[in-house]
Amino acid sequence: MKITFYSNFLNHHQTPFCAELYSLLGDDFTFVSTEKIPVEFLQGGYEDCTDYEYNLNAYIDDKNSQKAKQLGVESDVVIIGAAPLTYIEDRLKQNKLTFRIAERFLKKGGQYLFHPRVLKSLLLNHTQFRRKNMYMLCASAYTANDLDKVFAYPQKKYKWGYFTQVRPLNIEQVISKKPTKRIEILWTARFIDWKHPELAIELAYELKNRGYDFHLNMIGTGEKVEFVRQLIKQLEVEEYVSLLGSMPNEEVLDYMTRSNVFIFTSDRNEGWGAVLNEAMGCCCAVVASHLIGSVPYLIEHKKNGLIFKTGDLQSLLVQTESLLKDRALIDQLSANAYQTIVNEWGPKQAAINFMLLAKSKLDGQVISIEKGPCSLARRTLVEHC
Repeated sequence: MKITFYSNFLNHHQTPFCAELYSLLGDDFTFVSTEKIPVEFLQGGYEDCTDYEYNLNAYIDDKNSQKAKQLGVESDVVIIGAAPLTYIEDRLKQNKLTFRIAERFLKKGGQYLFHPRVLKSLLLNHTQFRRKNMYMLCASAYTANDLDKVFAYPQKKYKWGYFTQVRPLNIEQVISKKPTKRIEILWTARFIDWKHPELAIELAYELKNRGYDFHLNMIGTGEKVEFVRQLIKQLEVEEYVSLLGSMPNEEVLDYMTRSNVFIFTSDRNEGWGAVLNEAMGCCCAVVASHLIGSVPYLIEHKKNGLIFKTGDLQSLLVQTESLLKDRALIDQLSANAYQTIVNEWGPKQAAINFMLLAKSKLDGQVISIEKGPCSLARRTLVEHC
């Protein structure tokens, strides 16, 4: 089987899955980067994957661009994410097996469906393929909701996401080394509006007033850093909160491994949120916002994490407080979170499931993957706990 994966550029959120496909297929797998990785991404800690052996940089010259287009015709299976469909025009004309990857489309709300430009884009880029040999890999639990509104990919939508590298850990050993007295809480993201760093500070204020022994580390940079710094002073939580700035991903993972609790406060603009995979894969007990794309797929409330109502401080407080009151619950959720990522949502399982799904489509067979990547994606009820 020859598989080609097109996207804008190769990054550390895609390399674990790609490496697994490459280990299965060798030179029959190619990743096509259609543009150069932006400098600001590299400055923010992204790895430069330009020279990976399976990566074809189509943007370099006409020769590489033509090779990328030829792969679009020759490949048995194509996966295409954030890349122009011009690379696979001939493939689409031949109606060859193709998988799209997309996060949710209506991040700003369902009312935007009625914007003429948005509706036209969805109809042209997705609804028109509803009866073609094209399928959707939903990199958000809310992608299916948006596509159902325009009758796209009926019964052809599958659960997907980002698949971060999973460190092999001894769960009991890792959990035993986490702090036992003062609870360590971690928040990491860009300091921008829709990541809502202010919620973390307001949470710290409420926990302080209730007398809990905790410390909050915040990793990242962005336009709201100064606002957050001033809020820390205003709410007098300087002794409880540390702003650590940006750091390489490996150091972030080290902080996760040493932390008890990870809070994820983004709103519906968080298409997937691979940091959730990473936190769960580092044995953190996670408290996450319900409208984040990855949350309904990865978290079973009170089994391997906790879910709070997006943007609601009281809901965030209730869920976090339940952890600070119960160390055993932290340990239980942490262990289950790691098992979820290793056994169900890791890159190896994603590659195996995708190969099974792709082969079934090529052979005209019907298979049923019950859980995890490539299981059937249905509408997600917008619920919170």
